[in-house]
Amino acid sequence: MTAKYAFIASEEGNHSVVAMCRWSKVSRSGYYAWRDREPSATTRRREVLEAAVRSCFDYSDGTYGYRRVHAELARRGTVADPGTVRTIMRGLGLVPCQPRPWRPVTTIAGDAARLPDLVGRDFTADAPAVKLVGDITYIRTWEGWLYLATVLDCHSKKVVGYAMADHLRAELVADALRMAARNLPFRRGGTIFHSDRGTQYLSAEFAAVADELGAIRSVGRTGNCFDNAWAESFNGTLKNERVNRTEYPTREHARKDVTAYIELRYNQIRLHSGIAYRTPNEVESEWFTTNSAA
Repeated sequence: MTAKYAFIASEEGNHSVVAMCRWSKVSRSGYYAWRDREPSATTRRREVLEAAVRSCFDYSDGTYGYRRVHAELARRGTVADPGTVRTIMRGLGLVPCQPRPWRPVTTIAGDAARLPDLVGRDFTADAPAVKLVGDITYIRTWEGWLYLATVLDCHSKKVVGYAMADHLRAELVADALRMAARNLPFRRGGTIFHSDRGTQYLSAEFAAVADELGAIRSVGRTGNCFDNAWAESFNGTLKNERVNRTEYPTREHARKDVTAYIELRYNQIRLHSGIAYRTPNEVESEWFTTNSAA
């Protein structure tokens, strides 16, 4: 009966209520009593929760699935069952942007016989600047490629260093590492920087910069993308949540947009499942606050 009433209400103004009630075999008095009845507490609660779910989804720029929406609701003080959140998102048609099919990417082999893998696919750390990972990705613009080198801290999952340029020379990755050193106090002889075996990371120029900053270099095996999976995971997130949804007329346009995504969304707002649905900035700040007071 409720479904019939809801249909009639949705068509009011398009058809006569009298005719629709006759077609639906319901009484006009019953329909008007249903329409004018105050919504139940359950209905009001559902409407409030739906609005909150939509707000969280919009806040994420359409990137959050139900787990992150549920976590964001909790941060805002709204209690809800994850299954209910999932159902509401389906009902509202809230579908997060989907990643493109992922394929392993091999890297150019280089002479890294002297460099060990000090990470061993363990992309966690109990403090900042203990374990860093880096990688390079490509961003298409109408002017041509823009290359992005990043450095991520395994403790906070934060992008602590990055550099962009229209070339793939070693200075690109060196500039990203220098930025990381400015943002985090490197532990001389205790900060590991891990990468794949791309020629930029194996260059003499990058080795000199790493030595100057006190970072110990670590590399994965040739052509094995899983040995640097965390750095590649960030590149996938960047492409899925921002780059693949945007057209860049110029490299400068791309540079500004990627910077804004890193600084204002990824580090500052985006909830990360690997750090208990907190943001990288929160995790980093919490560590420094706790250890400064200790």
